[in-house]
Amino acid sequence: MENDKLPTVNEPDIEYGRYSYADYLTWQMDEMVELIKGKVFKRDAAAPRMSHQKVSVRLTSVFFNFLQGKSCQVFHAPFDVRLPVKSKRNQDIDTVVQPDLCIVCDIKKLDEAGCLGAPDLVVEILSPGNNKRELKNKYEVYEEAGVKEYWVIHPNEQTLLIYTLKEGHYHPSRLFVSGDVVQSSCIAGFSLNLEEIFEG
Repeated sequence: MENDKLPTVNEPDIEYGRYSYADYLTWQMDEMVELIKGKVFKRDAAAPRMSHQKVSVRLTSVFFNFLQGKSCQVFHAPFDVRLPVKSKRNQDIDTVVQPDLCIVCDIKKLDEAGCLGAPDLVVEILSPGNNKRELKNKYEVYEEAGVKEYWVIHPNEQTLLIYTLKEGHYHPSRLFVSGDVVQSSCIAGFSLNLEEIFEG
């Protein structure tokens, strides 16, 4: 029988290494990292900017209040989302991300380690230096994994772009701005005036 226990690796090879979730569990690092198709991406060393944090806290609060008494639950980073492709075994999973926010409606996907499988909705809030990771790398793995809605928020420009999964591919919304009222196609009844998260 295959042994899941692997030796501890203090620091992965950021440049050339290719890893699995099993490897990820062995790392002893002070900073947060994400694993996208086997490649390690370090999260920003500095704390998120205030505009990022304001949007994150406000949006989490709006979702949390709306989802009270419903089956869906909202989670915010750091929260590991494992996106299996071949199988759900730790050594076969090569993508582990920490979205700024995510909503999971299938509670069977939740365990003490986080979420195993695609959340229904994922929100990423752009920060200087992470745009390529959010707009290209994560876009691809979220689409492949079947995340129904992917929200990309630019806090400084006060904009929101919603990608909706249709027949296996993302279709972008128009660019929403502060004052627009947006709805979710996968969270029934949810609507949001963007002024609620961008004001002040």
